[in-house]
Amino acid sequence: MKKSFLLLMAAAAVVIACNGGSGTTDNLGYDPDAQQLQIGKDIAVVQTTYGTVKGFIYQNVNTFLGIPYGDDTSGENRFMPPKPPKPWEGVLPVVWYPTSAPQRPYTEGATPYAQFRDRWNYDGFGEDCLKLNVWTPGLDASRRPVLVWLHGGGFSAGNGVEQDGYMGANFARRHDVVFVSLNHRLNSFGFSDFAAVGGEKYKHSGNVGMLDIIFALQWVHDNIAAFGGDPGNVTIMGQSGGGSKVTIAAAMPAAKGLVHKAFAMSGGSTGAADKALAEGLGAQILKTAGLKPSQIDKLQQMPWPEYFALANRAAAEYSASLPAGQRYRGFSPVADGVDIPLGDFYTSGRDDVPCVPMMLSTTTNEFVSDRDTPEQEDLTREDIVKMMERNYGEKAGAIYDEFDRIFPGNSPFGVYSIVSSSRQNVIRIANNKLAQGQPVYLAWFNWYPHIFDGLPRAFHCLDISFWFNNTDLMYSHSGGGKEPRDLADKMGDALEAFMRTGDPNTGKKGGLPHWPRYTQEEGATMILNNVSRVENDPDRAARALMQ
Repeated sequence: MKKSFLLLMAAAAVVIACNGGSGTTDNLGYDPDAQQLQIGKDIAVVQTTYGTVKGFIYQNVNTFLGIPYGDDTSGENRFMPPKPPKPWEGVLPVVWYPTSAPQRPYTEGATPYAQFRDRWNYDGFGEDCLKLNVWTPGLDASRRPVLVWLHGGGFSAGNGVEQDGYMGANFARRHDVVFVSLNHRLNSFGFSDFAAVGGEKYKHSGNVGMLDIIFALQWVHDNIAAFGGDPGNVTIMGQSGGGSKVTIAAAMPAAKGLVHKAFAMSGGSTGAADKALAEGLGAQILKTAGLKPSQIDKLQQMPWPEYFALANRAAAEYSASLPAGQRYRGFSPVADGVDIPLGDFYTSGRDDVPCVPMMLSTTTNEFVSDRDTPEQEDLTREDIVKMMERNYGEKAGAIYDEFDRIFPGNSPFGVYSIVSSSRQNVIRIANNKLAQGQPVYLAWFNWYPHIFDGLPRAFHCLDISFWFNNTDLMYSHSGGGKEPRDLADKMGDALEAFMRTGDPNTGKKGGLPHWPRYTQEEGATMILNNVSRVENDPDRAARALMQ
């Protein structure tokens, strides 16, 4: 990992002790003048189903990094459903972040500003990656609510601690909950569908990355009580690709009884990939490798970098071979009717899938920023409308004006950034979820950091550190200080309430305003900012124009 563990702890101690971190200095949950780290023979020791683990205590949070929940996925385990880890003798130290799944890291080719802003955390890559991290305030019988964080990066990249905003200590300490994050198989290792060419042995190969997540949730169910958590109150939460993982897991039969609430941020799915297309890619991998179906097991023996490169070449060839206009998502979960349902999620009336409350959120300026091209701030309304006409024709001006009305005070390019972050998908997910009769709550994050001259706006990933009371730790996103911390306190309280009750309303004076359930008729949306407010489907007219 690009920063040493001790430096990370020291930086957190300085930032949090000086600035409050998860609140004011009288609400830290630890004494900043006392010794911060405890590690030793009888400290943070827990018996799991596979063996004893030993972590450490930092700022009153028991911390366990890299607990095995599954076996090494290399060799004969590649493309196969996860298996339990081999039990170990003695005590296993779990004090360092686990290996990331094979992938092309974000750091390759990243600009200096991108590196500075996101400060990616990686510490090696390999197939022995089925590990998880736990932060908990107490190793007792308190049965705290449990949050399981599913990382972003689409289905191709990332890990459970890839940004400092993912760290669970502040949220666990402040809200007296257990925080879990995990790594799982990605890209061609998690989602190569060989069912058609490999037969029964490979029937689950297109979804083993999602089956890893289910396996981790089963580990939580079986073990989290020993870490002070409640296996009967587990919330899954993720952002971007992690949001899609949340919405898919919340539709999988194997997750029923393991998931009790769900929260998807800036990403989500109403269905999985077409099986015929996924199987076509699997066949293309064999073709590109020059192998017959009877030789498919040879793919399990390749060194992982060799298979990774092969699969990526095959994917490019396959995409180029498809008819014009046909789109394939690449390596991603597959609607096989076994592991993942066919058709639209949540609308089938099935009683063998999770039926749980759900929160959904997006940011107002997900992916379009002129941070690195500030000259675009000089563009006029007329310039922007002309750009928008490529997609929206004569309706471009009306669409621009609708978003300018909802969020006044933006530059023309700022309006364009909001237009480019349409809520069409999240509204579709919310409406589907209503079919289950469970509560749905919708948020729209609109807080702008005062860094890079304000040009990043409410960008993709910004809100993560707010939900987890990490705005001072992830200062390269928020800028740090009291303003973002105060909003983070309100958002973190709402998330805690949702985890405990399925309802984000806290009733706290000075907290977020009353947050109504989302309905298709009213479309209640919590707009998160220094002064948060609820509006009823504020962009409904704009979305209608964009169809």
